[in-house]
Amino acid sequence: MIHLKNTSFSYPDENPVISNINLDIMTGECILICGMSGSGKTTLSRIINGLVPEYIEGELSGTAKTEDLIAGQSTLNDYVPVVGSVFQNPKTQHFATTTENEIALVCENLGIDPQIIQQRILSLSDIYDIEHLLDRSLFELSGGEKQQVAFLSAILHHPKIIVLDEVTSNLDQDAIHRLSTMIQTLKEKGMTIVLTEHRLAWSLDFVDRYVFLQDGEISKIWTNEEMSELNDSTLHEFGLRTNNLAPYRLKLEELVAQPTTSEGKFMIKDLVIGHNSPLLQPLNLSVDRGQIVGILGPNGTGKSTLANTLAGLLPKISGDILWDTKKQTARKMTQKTFVVMQDTNYQLFTESVEEEITLGLEDDINIDSILEQLNLIKLRDKHPMALSGGEKQRVAIASAIQSGKELIIYDEPTSGLDYYHMEAFGKEIKKLAQSGIIQIIITHDEELAAKYCDTVIDLSKFK
Repeated sequence: MIHLKNTSFSYPDENPVISNINLDIMTGECILICGMSGSGKTTLSRIINGLVPEYIEGELSGTAKTEDLIAGQSTLNDYVPVVGSVFQNPKTQHFATTTENEIALVCENLGIDPQIIQQRILSLSDIYDIEHLLDRSLFELSGGEKQQVAFLSAILHHPKIIVLDEVTSNLDQDAIHRLSTMIQTLKEKGMTIVLTEHRLAWSLDFVDRYVFLQDGEISKIWTNEEMSELNDSTLHEFGLRTNNLAPYRLKLEELVAQPTTSEGKFMIKDLVIGHNSPLLQPLNLSVDRGQIVGILGPNGTGKSTLANTLAGLLPKISGDILWDTKKQTARKMTQKTFVVMQDTNYQLFTESVEEEITLGLEDDINIDSILEQLNLIKLRDKHPMALSGGEKQRVAIASAIQSGKELIIYDEPTSGLDYYHMEAFGKEIKKLAQSGIIQIIITHDEELAAKYCDTVIDLSKFK
């Protein structure tokens, strides 16, 4: 089905990103490509789905065959009916304005009868419980909901292969469970499935093999049974996330039940958030200097809306935001707050990583320490938009840490990060906490929240 022999690829004027890949993936097999950020996972997936080298230019050598299609010889149009793809950032593959039009788009481009398309959408709705996603504007969806729409669009035309690049990065646990069910159903029907992932725990029910990339080469391949037997200590040595979230979930239950301080430096009182109508019941929160607060909740609950409201980027519906017991305007909160957005592409502006991190700061500031801590030293002169999703995330985090703001809000800061870089992020926010900076982390990352948050707010309790 998929045959890679001595496959190497390098982007223009760069060293090879992947080297001497030898891998055969059988029909109906599900494999997961894992490894640290920048190890070549996304590039390998782009070779399999035909984006490299026709659309994304570079030098490809060796053999890369998907079905009867050969990378570098077959056109992208040849790949469309054979391979469905879901990218790490779903916004890069959305073209319509409503969910149903987006889901139907590939089928329409292939000339499939409209009645058949509608029947397939209704069938997906019944099988996968996605009625809540239909007939909605894409602009009103959360990041996780957009990810689900991208997945549905990728499978509606019944491809033989589906490539999923960090598809769970912005999904809550319910959405991940639905996705897991979808993948198992597709596998039972004989579809070949290729995932690139940092999250491992959710995949043990259906992945056949785990392919570990290190510096662009295949370093290890584990069977499902072998992966299941690896403990956290061993996984962390490879820079991989846990395959068992049970102990982290127990810790989160304790943090959610933990009472918050009554009179902190930063408080919200009866805060109602939303765009035109309330999303949640009134919220109350009190945070002391140096505290790290986790905000959890399902996709679409209002986590990002809360972040933007606290930062003064969205107007509140009612209630108060206070700093040192004084009510704050949106302008004042904007001056105090730095937000690391869920989609970091919106906040990368300069020509190099170093310029991005020092933007607006004094000219002689030394950033070597933060570059080293977040493993950005080798990337300091690269253009931020040329980086992988995880690397972009780390640049935005570094900018936040260097900003000197009193409140930092991170919206899904570890969505593209491996264990090593999650730990590096955790150590940095602990350092900031010691200096008195208040930090709020909006996340689905249970491993991160359990290890590094002082208290956790579950927004699902305010629906």
